[in-house]
Amino acid sequence: MRADLLTDAVDGLDEALAAVDAFDEVLVAGLLRPQPAQAGGLVALADAVAGTPLASRVAEAAEKAAAGAAGEDHFVALAAARTALLGSVHDALADRAEEATGRPRAEESAEGAGASGDGAEHAVNLHAAARSWLCDLARAGWRGIDHELVAGAAPVVSAMLPDPALRRLATLLDGFAAELAASCPGAALERVPERRWADLWSRAMLLTLPGAALAPAMGEATGRLLPIGVDVQEHATAVQAQVHAVFEPSDGGAPRLVRASVSAPKPDTVVGAGLWQLLRPHMSLLTAVGEGRVMDVEAMPVTAEGDLIWDDARARMGEPAEIFATARVALPAATAFPVSPLDRHPARIAVPVLLEGYAVEEDDGTVAFQVAGQRIPVDTDRVPAAGPLTPEAVASSAACIGLLRWDAGEFLLQPLAVERTVRKKAVAVHAGAWAGGTTDKAGVRAEKAATDAVKVLRERAGKLLRK
Repeated sequence: MRADLLTDAVDGLDEALAAVDAFDEVLVAGLLRPQPAQAGGLVALADAVAGTPLASRVAEAAEKAAAGAAGEDHFVALAAARTALLGSVHDALADRAEEATGRPRAEESAEGAGASGDGAEHAVNLHAAARSWLCDLARAGWRGIDHELVAGAAPVVSAMLPDPALRRLATLLDGFAAELAASCPGAALERVPERRWADLWSRAMLLTLPGAALAPAMGEATGRLLPIGVDVQEHATAVQAQVHAVFEPSDGGAPRLVRASVSAPKPDTVVGAGLWQLLRPHMSLLTAVGEGRVMDVEAMPVTAEGDLIWDDARARMGEPAEIFATARVALPAATAFPVSPLDRHPARIAVPVLLEGYAVEEDDGTVAFQVAGQRIPVDTDRVPAAGPLTPEAVASSAACIGLLRWDAGEFLLQPLAVERTVRKKAVAVHAGAWAGGTTDKAGVRAEKAATDAVKVLRERAGKLLRK
């Protein structure tokens, strides 16, 4: 790996992020009665997209917004400019990451395909209602939100949820409104999550446009799937496991980097290795990950962005495959799928990499790898409690498979698996080792605790239903 490329400055990056930050600050106070300082933030956004196809529309939108006279079209233009800037940041960072790893990038663009199903009159009205609520938010600003304003999203979400074509936007609006409601009144907030709320606002605004939520183009994947790691994302009421893998087509085509995800609702009492009980029944790939095996897939649906729409009926367990062997042999030649325009955001960067021959730095609970004289921070906070991988294992490792991410102005590594020496023998420890079940004492205890918790909850739910 060219680790030096990960620490070198990226031309234009700071300027683009500064323009985004300036606009995000505008949304804090709102645009109902703009102040002179807010006009500066709007001008910064418009200047950042000058010379692009958005230039004239964003300049007009910035002028109207600064005067307190912005309409829906103007807010849409501002959201589009902000999204385009973060998309350019994503592309520059993704290019730098791929250059550092030496892997080729896909050059084709990811486009939607097929009918969206949202052309009906009711969908047009619902999109307009969602857009109207989002505009009211922008006028009030995050400091001006209250329960009455936030509650305006509830009828829109309720009307959208029954339509599968509208659920993507409905889910976003529902989560966004719930987060805002938990923070009301905005005037009392000690700290405003400016970047996060502006991300949610701008994405929701663009998803209200016709065609923005088109179903992604679909293909079929037939060949071998070689897992290289599992990213576990846990919330108080939900959990998701995303398997990163190398796909080798049966027709001899170039290997590709793919993902397969499974999610499940969960009670907050189910934690640690117990999470696998909720996920395992929905995706046999997790068993393959836990047992260190290949999966053979036949006509498995795959999106243009490389996400497998998992169907157990189209997959069967294959031969053993050690993940570090896969990372050393197959990963270097695997090509990533392109990213769709609306998904281009620095937070989406997650490039699978293999690091070896590094020195470990530990300082006050933080871990970093020294690779070819360059320091790469390691995000051990992302190591899940649902497997045997621990920060201590990472700190004593000699090789690491991880996801290269970008956060807080720098590239960092999220560990998925490490190789360490135990009694003069290389031993692999990975986050998904317990995905298919475990004999590890800690894992067995956690699974038993989860079983007991779920059993109690089901009994209580049954009693409530009988009443």
